[in-house]
Amino acid sequence: MRDLSRLSGISLAGLYYYFDSKEKLLYFIQRHTFSTIIGRLRERLARECDAEKRLRVFVHNHVDYALARHDAMKVLSHEDEVLRNSYRAELAAIKREYYQICVALVDDVLQQESPATATVPRIRTRTAVMALFGTMNWLYTWHNPRVDPGAEALAQQITDLFLRGIRGETTSRCPVRSRPRPKQTSRMRQDKVSRSAHE
Repeated sequence: MRDLSRLSGISLAGLYYYFDSKEKLLYFIQRHTFSTIIGRLRERLARECDAEKRLRVFVHNHVDYALARHDAMKVLSHEDEVLRNSYRAELAAIKREYYQICVALVDDVLQQESPATATVPRIRTRTAVMALFGTMNWLYTWHNPRVDPGAEALAQQITDLFLRGIRGETTSRCPVRSRPRPKQTSRMRQDKVSRSAHE
């Protein structure tokens, strides 16, 4: 709390007036973050009917918030174990709701697959969804706005990779090429001749 007081410019007494503990402050940060993400998501999903587009809405909504609120996402990723009792139970229920939304969206995509792709062995929905969350939740650790794409382009790329994975698509747009052998210099040829002479 002293560090928060120093960084925010709010007196320690002022912080304790509103939050009697660090745990309560973390609870409010996480509740506000999840409530904001889910609220925006429901509004955006209500305007879309196509299964794949709805999944893309989900990913973009999460990525957009994650890139704009690095500090909040860091709290969600690292301070989860601090909360106890009713705080922990309430947030666990919100997280389950968010997780179930994603599961339903992924299942909807898979149910609309053609008979040809339906024969591909399916990845478990839970495995796929948890992998997707792992990708999105750790963006704050590596995303650099100076060199990496913005939220819209990044969300599209993440969703493309995810959909190819759950659909079992193996065709690569970029054929794998063998690395060319380095050209031998005159010195390298001389060394090779010298080694052969001594063998």
